[in-house]
Amino acid sequence: MATLLHLDSAVFPQGSASREVTAAFVQTWREQHPDGQVVYRDLAAEPLPHLNAAAVAAGVEHPLRGALAAELAAADAVLIGAPMYNFTIPSTLKAWLDHVIIVGHNVGPDSPVAGTPITVVASRGGSYAPGTPREDAEFVQNYLAKLLTSMFAAEVDFIVPELTLARTKPEMAELIPLADTSRAKAFSEAAEKAKTLASRLAA
Repeated sequence: MATLLHLDSAVFPQGSASREVTAAFVQTWREQHPDGQVVYRDLAAEPLPHLNAAAVAAGVEHPLRGALAAELAAADAVLIGAPMYNFTIPSTLKAWLDHVIIVGHNVGPDSPVAGTPITVVASRGGSYAPGTPREDAEFVQNYLAKLLTSMFAAEVDFIVPELTLARTKPEMAELIPLADTSRAKAFSEAAEKAKTLASRLAA
């Protein structure tokens, strides 16, 4: 029985593109792998405290850090909703990362997380794709890809619903067709990746 660790970090519980896509992923996962387990953390609804000196010094012996690290190590796959806020990830997700990354315990090529498939839904209101004017301000995919591969040696994949503000900002109205295409692609990718992972881990 495979376990999926699902993290959401979008501030708003409704109308969040990242939450909608992660929910679609989980729905397909459950359909394909009904005997599997889903462990869910809503980092916006129940935010973790910022890392402090005592927690750093205690490392894995710290109750919260140890529990989070064990939860991550026990997961066969991880799903992270990571909307872009001010060019980067939400502070709640950063707090989770700060707690769960414990040097000397789960960092490096021998990490218990090594090889774990991590799917990140990196939604954003505009577009930061290569070739766009804001390409140099993309600090979600670049950051998480580097962090999760170098720290955990994890297998990282991204789903990127972009231009999510096109229907709410008049100045972006001409981008609505592109936004709709990106949204449809994100849902399609979520279903396909969830199906593939569920089949792979159930085998």
